[in-house]
Formats: sequence, C-alpha cells, structure tokens
Amino acid sequence: MQLVVGRIGRAHGIQGEVTVEVRTDEPELRLAPGAVLATDPAGRGPLTIADGRVHSGRLLLRFEGVADRTAAEALRNTLLVAEIDPEELPDDPEEFYDHQLVGLDVVTVDGEPVGEVREVLHLPSQDLIAVDPGGRFRGIRGEILIPFVTEIVPEVDLEEQKLVVDPPPGLLDDADAVTASAPEGAEASEAAGAAEETGADGDPRTDGAG
Repeated sequence: MQLVVGRIGRAHGIQGEVTVEVRTDEPELRLAPGAVLATDPAGRGPLTIADGRVHSGRLLLRFEGVADRTAAEALRNTLLVAEIDPEELPDDPEEFYDHQLVGLDVVTVDGEPVGEVREVLHLPSQDLIAVDPGGRFRGIRGEILIPFVTEIVPEVDLEEQKLVVDPPPGLLDDADAVTASAPEGAEASEAAGAAEETGADGDPRTDGAG
C-alpha cells in the first residue's frame, strides 16, 4: 500500500536541496537517506534521498541526480509516496494512518449518525476530517470539516469501523452550512485549500496521507 509522506516545496540554495512539507509522524524512517520514494506525478520519480537536514525548522532533502537549483525547482509540488505493509500500524496507538480513517462511519457521542469519512486534510495548524453526510445529517449536503483533535474526536474504533465525535456547540448545528469551521476562527476556505492529525495538546495523531 502507498502512503503520501511528504510534498516537495521550493528549492533551497543552488546545490539541489528542496524544502519538504512532512506528512508523516515517522520522517526518520520514511524520509531517511537511502529511502526510495515513488512520486505523484509518477514521471518525476522514483526519487532516492541522498541526504537531509533540518534548517530553521524545515526539513531539507537532496535527491540523487538532482544537482542544482533548476532541477530542484522542477520537482516543486511533487508528492513523495512510500510503499508500506497495509497491516503496518503507527507505533503510538493514538495515531492513525489516513487510510485507516477513510471510510469510517462518523457518529456523535449520542449515537446520531453524521456520515462517512471521505478524506483527511493536513493543514499547517491542525488536521481536519472531511465527512460526507450524504444529505442524511440535519439537511447538510456538502462535506463537513471536523478538527481531528482528541477533545472533538474522543474515539476511533477500527474494529467497529466508526469514529465518534463530541462537537462543541455550533460545529454541527447549522443545517445550511456546507462545511463546519475549525475552532478559534479558522476559515473554511483555508481548510479546503490545504491538505498530520493533532491531539488536543497539539501532538500528532495521524501518520500522514494514504
């Protein structure tokens, strides 16, 4: 099974380094020197990591065969894809791979069906669960965006294939809303424009896309 573990950003310097938006909680494993990654678009890969370092809080990688800034810029916005065992689980039981969450039934703590997880969006500030209510939840027909934090998503039951939400007042109450906003005034447009799960204390709960 394939998982997206990063997205290449802008070139850094003139020796082929690129910035990388990390989409895994295990960068020391997935993005280590020697790792061979598929890409999306597929024609830009596979890419073999030559070396990496952290600079000003950002991960910088250099790939074999990418020797200058021009070649590095040509990789901008490329998704880095790792092949993993589909039975593999994150080390932390409170963390989840995206593919484990997609398709789960979403219900409230009172047992009210909300919909089905369509995808996980990874924002700079936090992760969001995109839920398709299928027109069955309070008249909402568009997707619902729910912050994937422990205080709002207290339970993920993979055996029962369900995700339990305990929404704060207002998060799911507006039947005319297309999306539910994140706490603290996060804009729905920001959520829709970006794509690792964070807990209530800000710690990651997911291991990136997949």
